[in-house]
Amino acid sequence: METLVENRGKTRTNLTWPVSIWHPQAGKFYNGYSANISETGVYVNIPAVAPFSEGNIVEINFPRSNVLAQKKGSYARIKCGKVVRVERRNMLQDAKIGLAVHFE
Repeated sequence: METLVENRGKTRTNLTWPVSIWHPQAGKFYNGYSANISETGVYVNIPAVAPFSEGNIVEINFPRSNVLAQKKGSYARIKCGKVVRVERRNMLQDAKIGLAVHFE
C-alpha cells in the first residue's frame, strides 16, 4: 500500500495539451502532453527515453492555436520550472514517464 502526501497549494485543472520540454543537458526538446495544470505547476507525460530527473530546470512550451497566437502575439506560452517528481511507475506499459514541474 502506498500513501501519497499532497503538497499542492493551488487547484489543478485536467488539461490534455501538447507540450515541448527543453532538456538543457541533452540539448533537445521532448514532446509530450500535459495531464493537469495549475497556477504553480504542471504534470506532463513524455517518452520514457527522456533523461529527466528531479531538480532539472526546464523550459516548457505550450503551443497556441493560430487564432490565439494572433490575439496574444506569439505562437507559444513558455514557462520555466523545476522538475520536482519523476513518475516511472507505468513506464513499461505505455513507454512514458510523468514529470511534475513547479513553475518558477
